Amino acid sequence: MNLEDLPIRADLRGKTPYGAPQIDVPVRLNTNENPYPPSPALVADLAAEVAAQAGELNRYPDRDALALRADLAAYLGHGLTTERVWAANGSNEVLQQILQAFGGHGRTAVGFEPSYSMHPIITTGTSTEWIGASREDDFSLDAGKAVAAIEEHRPDIVFLTSPNNPTGTALPLATIEAVLSAAPGMVVVDEAYAEFARTGTPSALALLPDHPRLIVTRTMSKAFAMAGTRLGYLAAHPAVVEALLLVRLPYHLSTITQTAARVALRHRAELLGTVDTLRRERDDTVAWLRGKGLVVADSDANFVLFGRFPDRRAVWEALLERGVLIREVGPPEWLRVSIGTGDEMAAFRAALEGVL
Repeated sequence: MNLEDLPIRADLRGKTPYGAPQIDVPVRLNTNENPYPPSPALVADLAAEVAAQAGELNRYPDRDALALRADLAAYLGHGLTTERVWAANGSNEVLQQILQAFGGHGRTAVGFEPSYSMHPIITTGTSTEWIGASREDDFSLDAGKAVAAIEEHRPDIVFLTSPNNPTGTALPLATIEAVLSAAPGMVVVDEAYAEFARTGTPSALALLPDHPRLIVTRTMSKAFAMAGTRLGYLAAHPAVVEALLLVRLPYHLSTITQTAARVALRHRAELLGTVDTLRRERDDTVAWLRGKGLVVADSDANFVLFGRFPDRRAVWEALLERGVLIREVGPPEWLRVSIGTGDEMAAFRAALEGVL
């Protein structure tokens, strides 16, 4: 028996699962992780906190993660409080809960592509219809065209990404406000890479007080260098959080996950201390790639989309043969490289120069 023999839903037939290649090579620059591991001091603090909780692991965790949500609200600022913050297992579960609460059969979601590939996957998985609208040739989002798409389709959920994955493009608040004024339902601004944005780039968090149907999602997997923790979160109106309580699984955040996330927030000065270094590496990478005659998207994230290659698979494979793994994602003819350490980026440049 194979997959085709199973009575799966018709709208899932022919789909492929999400997944970046997991290949053991010297330089892995394909999943947008922070390349700098936690310090020994953080690891020791985490070990002590987990040990302190271990004697209670026969009990369920705090179902509402109140202490963690309070810490996240304090980190985000903008006058946020515990009841305006929610957390789950990675931002993907946050997105799934949003779609479970506000999407579903007979409802639609609009996103502006190319964008995060999990948005349509999770949308389809919740029996919500995905409608892909387009970005401009430079991957920016034209506010007028975005509003026109919303007025045409009247979606229940609109997905915006700032900075956008896989392009790195950030959105001005005016564009987000234009979408909010036109959207009949919920507007989700995915800010997974917000900490990497260039100085002065605004966050949609500033718009929350005036827009009760706005949801801003974040993650600790990127700038916080805690991808293994799987902790995503959002900020929204308290009524939105109440809606998500209707669909969340009981005790969905383990005691260990909540503990690890709180320790990371305590050590945020250390963890976020690498952000400026990664920004500089990103900007240097953009300049170097352009110096090689390549087309590069402006990036406010910890990755760079570059091209254009008539046969991008051949370039990707040639880099892999040289021990460098990047991502074959986004529009045809483009590749994406995550920003690594200085040594890793030097290896990437040397490998790509050999390929070019």
